[in-house]
Amino acid sequence: MTVPVSPSGAEPPGPALGVAVLGYSFMGKAHSNAWRNVNAFYPSPRVAQRVLAGRGAGEVAEAARRFGWEESTTDWRTVLEREDIHIVDICTPGHLHAEQAIAALEAGKHVLVEKPLANSVEEAELMAAAAAAARSRGVQSMVAFNYRRLPALALARRFIAAGRLGDIRQVRVSYLQDWLADAGAPMTWRLRREAAGSGAIGDLASHAIDQVRFLLDARIASVSGTVNTFVTRREGERGPEDVTVDDAAWATLRLASGAVASLEVTRCATGRKNSLQIDVFGSRGGLRFDLEHLNELQFFDATAPAETQGYTRILVTEPEHPYVGAWWPPGHTLGWDHTFTTQAADFLRALDEGAVPSPSFEDGLETQRALAALEASAARASAAVEP
Repeated sequence: MTVPVSPSGAEPPGPALGVAVLGYSFMGKAHSNAWRNVNAFYPSPRVAQRVLAGRGAGEVAEAARRFGWEESTTDWRTVLEREDIHIVDICTPGHLHAEQAIAALEAGKHVLVEKPLANSVEEAELMAAAAAAARSRGVQSMVAFNYRRLPALALARRFIAAGRLGDIRQVRVSYLQDWLADAGAPMTWRLRREAAGSGAIGDLASHAIDQVRFLLDARIASVSGTVNTFVTRREGERGPEDVTVDDAAWATLRLASGAVASLEVTRCATGRKNSLQIDVFGSRGGLRFDLEHLNELQFFDATAPAETQGYTRILVTEPEHPYVGAWWPPGHTLGWDHTFTTQAADFLRALDEGAVPSPSFEDGLETQRALAALEASAARASAAVEP
């Protein structure tokens, strides 16, 4: 007799938590992959991929079939009425986050929302308030900053928290992409303020600022920044359209701890595909990370003898490193997609333990406030340099 078993070989205890994902494009695909694999690699509550929601009936049905969902729908509101849905994972454009998340929380569903939390501080505040109210009823929520689940960056946080770098003085973070470097690249919802809220600021600076907050466990006190839109019109489905968001942004962040961070984000850096680079400088050492080498962390120990000082390459693939033990034998590298599976596992584990998942909507709100401060600073007139 053949007995079906779960992919991990042992069925997780308890009834399955039904999951619905709203959105089936880039992030919907990444999150679908996570829900499909989470029980295979992590000891977490069992999940069932109930429904995938999207706008186009044919497209979402095909995506549901490919991504392993039981069914699809074009009406996300009907998902909230179903008793077999316990988790709503929101991967839609930013202008829908607040409405969908608040409605899901009020319906008693646990909620995961892609970053940035919202398109404005006002929306983020409403979402954080709804999350706090829902938490009092045992309903949890989390914002999806997946780079917190990169083993190398989780290890960097450990080093900093343990004092290996001493007092943190400076951080340098850049997130460079080039998918808009070509002026002929077509218009997309990400270039319309009404849908995306902002451009590189919400898309990339949200990740960068969250990493500063995550790694240093510090509050951002002030932001001074500037932005630029290099290509102001692009071809849309109905002809040329104005681009109403930024292509790039630069900022200086002052932290409550006294540290200072410099930030650069752009979607017009020709030749850079997905380059998140972070340097942390302390009184006793430094750390360096590059997403294009995401299994590596560079560590500089300033307390070592001068003749042996230098950055040490740490290959973050050992079971002792954060998150790695759930995956492959030592030395086998992980990829970008693994962060989403780990993120789902951490969310499920928090639900199982009755803990508040991290990062919370309150964390997302703090990052949103920093993004808004960057835009507000950029809106103020800069001083001209007199000849």
